[in-house]
Amino acid sequence: MIDYSKDTLDSGTDNIMSTKYIPEDDAEGSLRPRTLREYIGQEKAKQNLSVFIESAKRRGEPLDHVILHGPPGLGKTTLAAIIANEMGSTLRKTSGPAIEKPRDLAALLTNLEENDVLFIDEIHRLNRSVEEILYPAMEDRQIDIIIGQGPAASSICIDLKHFTLVGATTRSGQLSSPLRDRFGIDLKLELYKPEELRRIICRSAEILNVEIEPDGALEIASRSRGTPRIANRLLRRVRDFAEVYGDGVITKDLADKALRLLDIDKSGLDAIDRRLLMSIIENYGGGPVGLDTIAATINEESVTIEDVYEPYLLQQGFLTRTPRGRCVTRRAYEHLGIPFAGNTPDLGGQTSLPM
Repeated sequence: MIDYSKDTLDSGTDNIMSTKYIPEDDAEGSLRPRTLREYIGQEKAKQNLSVFIESAKRRGEPLDHVILHGPPGLGKTTLAAIIANEMGSTLRKTSGPAIEKPRDLAALLTNLEENDVLFIDEIHRLNRSVEEILYPAMEDRQIDIIIGQGPAASSICIDLKHFTLVGATTRSGQLSSPLRDRFGIDLKLELYKPEELRRIICRSAEILNVEIEPDGALEIASRSRGTPRIANRLLRRVRDFAEVYGDGVITKDLADKALRLLDIDKSGLDAIDRRLLMSIIENYGGGPVGLDTIAATINEESVTIEDVYEPYLLQQGFLTRTPRGRCVTRRAYEHLGIPFAGNTPDLGGQTSLPM
């Protein structure tokens, strides 16, 4: 049975397993693939995208507007850069929260050159007034700008150059229907399989000049929560342990030792994951319990739990959603080494979304 004491829970590894972007990930720039050929995984999305890009290039037209959706850390920004590179275009990057007013978006659109790719991350967070500027821009390559105020105000229609909008979102359900309908290409990114992550880790290790054995790469991959961003982050941390405790070579045993020291178990759960499950078991009898209550108990924001921690716990069958709240499953009890509480619903890892 693993010791989940307070000292273990407060080990300071919270950011390592987060799928959200952190400053440490700036080092990922050199690891990002630049072409579809180099891009590993997401075979269905990659195959369809290659057809759309080749077709657009043969017609001499810009690629249709693209929406990328899926959990954070799966490569949406990387794919946007690849699209621009494959089309021979310039990539312009921004995010939904950064565009506060319609004039901010108007300035971006009017400064685009012919066939540029505009990437808007977290596009579901655009203000509605800003979003409405996108509609005519995406359909007719035009925007209307209001000059002046009151009775003297007038509208000027400005023609835009051909461009491709690539939007990325972790919450596709929050996209408005008018905006979603204007994207011609819809690509959903899925969590990666361990073997795909192993290939990514081996590629990254080669770029970083790190010697790694296939079993060592697979050990890291199996604990990376299906996310390349986490896999690359863990590779850099295990590399440090290899330099100090080994001869610089990442083997399976060394990777296992390093990840245990980082408080990441065989199933890829970190301290916060286990604290979340333990709080439901110890304080609420395994559930059901509401999201806000869990957030207050473990001192985390509800949106962070819902976006960062829950998806993986749900996928692995450690947690379920029911109309009454969250429940810990039998599998979670077994993983934590705790006798299963008979009054807790055992739903076999299947989820039922709250009504």
